Amino acid sequence: MSTVQSSVTQGKASERPSRQDAEEAVRTLLRWAGDDPAREGLLETPARVARAWEEWCSGYGNDPEEYLRRTFEEVEGYDEMVILKDITFESHCEHHLAAIIGQAHVAYLPDRRVVGISKLARIVDLYAKRLQIQEKMTAQIAGAIQDVLEPKGVAVVIEASHQCMTTRGVHKTGVNMVTSRMLGAFREDSATRREFLAVISSTR
Repeated sequence: MSTVQSSVTQGKASERPSRQDAEEAVRTLLRWAGDDPAREGLLETPARVARAWEEWCSGYGNDPEEYLRRTFEEVEGYDEMVILKDITFESHCEHHLAAIIGQAHVAYLPDRRVVGISKLARIVDLYAKRLQIQEKMTAQIAGAIQDVLEPKGVAVVIEASHQCMTTRGVHKTGVNMVTSRMLGAFREDSATRREFLAVISSTR
């Protein structure tokens, strides 16, 4: 993490409200909605909501470089694409705090070294567990892999359902949003890009 990023993070941490502040905010919201936070069924709700959001937003405290730093070079010359598809995730949109439920497909073309496949899933979770818009999340995942691994190319496709659209507003269910980010060989070589898209579309 850069010095600038570190100072920004420290500044945000020093201004962060307490757990008690968060729970009181939930009580305020319950009162605003027209209910009584003192009634039996809601007594523990503020604490439960605070714990839930602590989990849902746990990605803010993690550094993608920590996940991707350890790589392996004994790959017997393997230089074809590595793909991890159908990575399930849950996130929340930064506009309505509504859930985003979906799958990510991640690929990279190694340049002499590879990373453990579980780390690709962890990178998806790291960015999903922040308040997001899907376009930004797609770019962040691809950028982190490109910056740390320095492969010949990175491809990320995300398909997700947004509850800010299905449970409010236009109320359109069964609709998925698809975003993609192609870097390096995946952007420059149409054959490589087609191969990736064919693989993630197979047996689905």
